[in-house]
Amino acid sequence: MSIEISEAVLNYSLVSLAVMGVITLGFLAKLFYDCSKLAQNANKTTEIVNSELKPTLDELNQALKSFNSIVKNTGDGVDSVKLGLTNIVAKTKLFSGNLINGFLKGFLAVYGLFGKKK
Repeated sequence: MSIEISEAVLNYSLVSLAVMGVITLGFLAKLFYDCSKLAQNANKTTEIVNSELKPTLDELNQALKSFNSIVKNTGDGVDSVKLGLTNIVAKTKLFSGNLINGFLKGFLAVYGLFGKKK
């Protein structure tokens, strides 16, 4: 009887193992099918992104070129204004120097006139 029981347990174990194997194969088949669909969707998404990204990058490149041109023109304009202001300051210094010298000479002349009368 012991052999018959062990044969029954062995048969039951083999049947259980076979059922678990079939269930595992079913899950694996579903997993592989889902992974395949995921890969196809990822491929389609990549194609869409690539087709949409190129025009966007071209527009961004053009915008950056325009911005670079504006910055360069602004820099040139600032340099021109700086040169103009430098010239104005130099002429103003010359004029104010002459003005101060004239004012000082006039003040000394008036002071000299009042100083001699005493």
